[in-house]
Amino acid sequence: MTRLLTIMGSGETAPTMVKAHRAVVERLGPGASGVLLDTPFGFQMNADELCARAVTYFRDSVGVALEVAGVRSAADLEGPGGDAVVARLAAAPFVFAGPGSPTYALRQWQGTLVPGVLAEKLALGGALTFASAAALTLGAATVPVYEIYKVGEAPRWVPGLDLLGPLGLSVALIPHYDNAEGGTHDTRFCYLGEQRLARLEDELPAGAFVLGVDEHTALHLDLDACQAAVVGHGAVTVRARGRSTRIEAGETVPLGRLAELAAELAAGRATPAPAARQAPAPPAAGAPGQGAGGPPLLAAVRTHEAAFRAGRAGGDVAAMVGAVLALDDELWSWSADTLQSDALDRGRASLRAMVGELGELAHLGARDPAAVVGPFVELALSLRDAARRERRFADADGVRDQLAALGVEVRDTPEGSAWSLAEGRRPPGGPQGDPANLPRP
Repeated sequence: MTRLLTIMGSGETAPTMVKAHRAVVERLGPGASGVLLDTPFGFQMNADELCARAVTYFRDSVGVALEVAGVRSAADLEGPGGDAVVARLAAAPFVFAGPGSPTYALRQWQGTLVPGVLAEKLALGGALTFASAAALTLGAATVPVYEIYKVGEAPRWVPGLDLLGPLGLSVALIPHYDNAEGGTHDTRFCYLGEQRLARLEDELPAGAFVLGVDEHTALHLDLDACQAAVVGHGAVTVRARGRSTRIEAGETVPLGRLAELAAELAAGRATPAPAARQAPAPPAAGAPGQGAGGPPLLAAVRTHEAAFRAGRAGGDVAAMVGAVLALDDELWSWSADTLQSDALDRGRASLRAMVGELGELAHLGARDPAAVVGPFVELALSLRDAARRERRFADADGVRDQLAALGVEVRDTPEGSAWSLAEGRRPPGGPQGDPANLPRP
C-alpha cells in the first residue's frame, strides 16, 4: 500500500483543504474508507458534533466514508472493545485526526497500542492525515498549547509520538505557524509567539529543529517516493537556532532535504530565504485582529460584501442577489469546519444585513406607483388649477400635456380633476381604489 503522511496547519475541514484531502484519497484508490481518530477533542462537550461535522465533510466534499473510532479516553481502549478499536485502526487505509489538545491525546494514547499502530501504518502501508492539535503530536517534542496559552504555565516541551523520527526528522512540529488571531500581540507559531519559541528552541535536543506548517496549508510526505510537497495557502518553515527558511505552496523537495536545510541553518551555512519568504512579522500595534488579509473565510466574506455594495451603487439588483447567494454558498461550504475564529459568525451577520437591505428595496419596489408619485401629481394639478382660474389656459394645457408624457392621464369631471397612471405604469394586481385615482374636488 501507498505510504503517505499529510500534515495540515489548520483548515482540516474547510473548503481550502478539500484538494489536499482528495489528493490523498485518489492515491488510495477507489472505494477507500477511513477512521476518524477522535481522541484529541474527546474531552470536549461538543465531541459528538465535531465527529458528525467531520464525517459529513469527508463524505460530501472529499468523497470518502469515515468511521468514528470512538476513542474519547484511555478507557475506550480497554478490554475487548479496545481491541476492536485497534483492529479497525490497523485495517483502515486512511486515518484522520484533527483539532483538540495534543497533550490530552498523548496522555490517552500513552501505554496503549495506538502509537504503534500509527507507526506501523507509515512503515507498512496506509495514509495518515494529522492536522492542528493532532499534528502537534507527531514530532519528538510537542507544545502544551492550552496549558501555556490559556492557563499560563511555563513554556516547555513534552514528549511527542516521534512518528517522524524514523524518517530522519527529529522535529518539534508546529501547526498554525502563521497565526495572526492575536491582533496586537504575537500569536504566531501556534500561539507561542517569537519570544516563547526562541526560548523553547534552545531547549530542543541536539539535532532537533522546528518544522512549521502555516494555516490552511498541507505538507504531503510521500514515504515511498521520499518527497515532501507543500500545497495550500501558505508555506512550510524549517527553523533551526533562530534561522529559518520557507518552502512555498507548490514546491516539492526531497524528503531528506528538510533535515539538510535544518543542519545548514544551524551551522550558519544556509542562506535564509529572502525577507518576502520569511515567517510573517508579528502584527503592529493597532493592526486588525486577523492580520493582513485575514483567514480565507473572512477574505471571501469581504469579497462578497464588496460585490453587494457595487451592485447597490449601480442599481443592479441581480448583482446584489447574486452576492447574497454566493455568500450563502460560501458559508455552507465552511459549515463543517471547526473554526477557532468568529469568521463564520461574521459572515452570517453580513448575510443577514444584505437580506435586510434587499428587503428595504423590495418594500420600496412593492409600493403602488400611484402612491409614490401621488404627491408630485397633486402639486402639478394644483398649479394647473391656478392657471385655469387665472384663465391661463395655455399654461394649464401645458401642465396636462407634460403629465401625459410622463404617463399620468388627467380627466376633467364636474366634480373636479381626476388622474390615473397610464396602462403599463401600474403593476398588475396593484391596489385598487387608491385615493389618487378618485376625482379631485
